[in-house]
Amino acid sequence: MKASQFLVSTLKEAPADAEVVSHKLMMRAGMIKKLGAGIYNYMPMGLRVIRKVEAIVREEMNRAGAIELTMPVVQPAELWQETGRFEKMGPELLRIKDRHDRDFVIQPTSEEVVTDIARQEIKSYKQLPKNFYQIQTKFRDERRPRFGLMRGREFIMKDAYSFDRDADSAKASYQVMAQAYRRIFDRFGLTYRAVAADSGAIGGDLSEEFQVIAATGEDAIIYCPSSNYAANIEKAEALAPQQPRPASHETMARVPTPGKTTCEDVAALLGLPLSRTVKSIVLATDQTNDKGEIVKTTVILLLLRGDHEMNEVKVGKLPLFAHGLRFANLVEIEAHFGCQPGYLGPVQLKQPLTVVADRDVAVMADFVCGANEVDAHLTGVNWGRDLPEPTLVADIRNVVDGDLSPDGQGTLSIERGIEVGHVFYLGTKYSKAMNATFLDDNGKPQFMEMGCYGIGVTRLPAAAIEQNHDERGIIWPDAIAPFTLVICMVSPERSPEVKAAGDKLYAELLAAGVDVMLDDRGERPGAMFADWELIGVPHRVTIGDRALKEGQVEYQHRRDAAATKVPVAEALAFVMGRLKA
Repeated sequence: MKASQFLVSTLKEAPADAEVVSHKLMMRAGMIKKLGAGIYNYMPMGLRVIRKVEAIVREEMNRAGAIELTMPVVQPAELWQETGRFEKMGPELLRIKDRHDRDFVIQPTSEEVVTDIARQEIKSYKQLPKNFYQIQTKFRDERRPRFGLMRGREFIMKDAYSFDRDADSAKASYQVMAQAYRRIFDRFGLTYRAVAADSGAIGGDLSEEFQVIAATGEDAIIYCPSSNYAANIEKAEALAPQQPRPASHETMARVPTPGKTTCEDVAALLGLPLSRTVKSIVLATDQTNDKGEIVKTTVILLLLRGDHEMNEVKVGKLPLFAHGLRFANLVEIEAHFGCQPGYLGPVQLKQPLTVVADRDVAVMADFVCGANEVDAHLTGVNWGRDLPEPTLVADIRNVVDGDLSPDGQGTLSIERGIEVGHVFYLGTKYSKAMNATFLDDNGKPQFMEMGCYGIGVTRLPAAAIEQNHDERGIIWPDAIAPFTLVICMVSPERSPEVKAAGDKLYAELLAAGVDVMLDDRGERPGAMFADWELIGVPHRVTIGDRALKEGQVEYQHRRDAAATKVPVAEALAFVMGRLKA
């Protein structure tokens, strides 16, 4: 491709609404253009990156035995009503009506449609296993789209769905996909981790996220430097302390804490470590009847150490919250504690309630908590003496740096990541809801066992930029760069020798299969170099009249501090060697 025939549209400054590095650089490099909130045009430079991502994904999916198809962006609501997700999914699911007042959705994912395909096409165990995939546009009506392609409303995703005859076969299919994903992300040339994950709203168990490591990542990744353990913050287990509860040495006492409503403020006032305090979180769960009317509400008190944070996913998995959870309202809190939030504690409650203590809280002695009285807290509180033992002890907190690794191989560390892929084993969640069965070898109908596997195709370039950039712009890995190499000709309109040398090397590289750009625009060297450093093309060859007179051209990798002079006759071989390296 020649630059004079392409669209190179760089900007000196990013738009004011661009928040993160990838958003700023993709806008400045002319890769995307905003059309609406969370909706972007993929410009020619950016589309080349997306197509390279798609090509790698497609090759590895095909290699793993998956079968490509395409499912509609607009889908009839009837299928989503079969699984209940039309009502349950929430406002992220964009619902529309056609001219006949029939309900449709704009697909955020395609479990329902692919299960409908399977139940129509797969009749016998002899047709299994099958894995269908698509690379298709999705839409999720995010409340606050932000960060460019990192959290947009419209995006491209590769989603795949496996169908098997039993759980063991489905788990084998899951492993095939998990390994395919590792090959895919290895080929992208990015630093990533595959981490154990919670399967969330889609359902099922056995789940892994693929996280691109980046300091700006939204997700906390928990890992053990001395083992292979890795999990996301929602999944990582906080082990129970190894030491038993110490003996008490203090008498419980009420202390005035005027205006101190947080554990941090109370600890500072009393001159105690934050880890000596206990925070109270009041939740409620509602049981409803068939009409959706609340028939019973249960208020539950959670206790965590003052320096720890509640893990809502872990809490939601407790049997106590089988009907869901919410934060208790002020009326419910007043009824049980006789006090407003900020001074709540588990001692001398107005009404008895279920108390769930985190594992660390269960072994605390002489701790500090709210006195259920405005402007007051209690010190020297002890289990068994000052209040009953907790109803339930459970892991309900986020792990922190330095916690023991669940595999017993060391302590945990935390780094940031950007989720770009996720694999699930679904079981029969969707096949049962949609009656997707096949005849087994005994002639009896069985529900298909399913898995689903997603990669954020348009999110991945943004994640790659968050991991690979500097003050000059993007630094693409070779595999997904818009162009692998750019030839910068300095003033070709004034030097026939420069133009001839540039055209010759360009033709040789094209013939060798290199994805090369020839910049023949005649831009000033500084402006030309700034464009390609911003765009992030990893390899650059500069051909100028002065170097040519010495029989040389200059090669520079995007990460190199300086250019390397190469004899003209050796330029092709040198460049090909660097590309292979």
